[in-house]
Amino acid sequence: MTCRLFASNMSDVQLVIDVVDNGGQWTHREWRMLRYLDVNTKILSNKTPLSEFRQVDGLILSGGAARVGLTGELGNCAEYFELDVPILGICAGHQFMADFYGGSSREALKPEFGEATITLVNGGGRLFQSTPTKQMVWESHNDEVIELPKNFTITAFSPSCQIQAMENEFGNRFGVQFHPEVDHSEYGQEIFSNFVKICKSSKN
Repeated sequence: MTCRLFASNMSDVQLVIDVVDNGGQWTHREWRMLRYLDVNTKILSNKTPLSEFRQVDGLILSGGAARVGLTGELGNCAEYFELDVPILGICAGHQFMADFYGGSSREALKPEFGEATITLVNGGGRLFQSTPTKQMVWESHNDEVIELPKNFTITAFSPSCQIQAMENEFGNRFGVQFHPEVDHSEYGQEIFSNFVKICKSSKN
């Protein structure tokens, strides 16, 4: 059963986009980026039951430790996919999303740490709108998505990781292997801003 939690539709009310903490080292940066973009946001433990969520317009699933996105269990994150709001998975959140929807993740043949260059596919979809085809991002992962879920497309790749980003055909599920919340990701703020716009458009 699909449920939708949403904030008031009054135009002067802030969007509500919360961050699910999967143990990643930069979860607070995701929260800070949303705050900078004037979003009403807070950090939630991934053990939080869906029934205890406030009304949200979107959700971010943070990164986590190595292998955590491959276990098939990431707190209550599977339950959160019942929400009919845009969801962005970052690093381990991206891997978990792929596996949840029928894709596959595994230990990376070439783990990536530090700066890397990604290339967008067909403009990169909604999440990468108005950003260049090639851009520098910050990587910190031992694992990666190797098989897309059904109804998803690749929106970015790098020489050592073919699924750096993905988006579903419904335009409400997004995953990125890299960390847009880190300053070294040169268009990270634009990516977050695009996600906020997607949440706003979905709400309206």
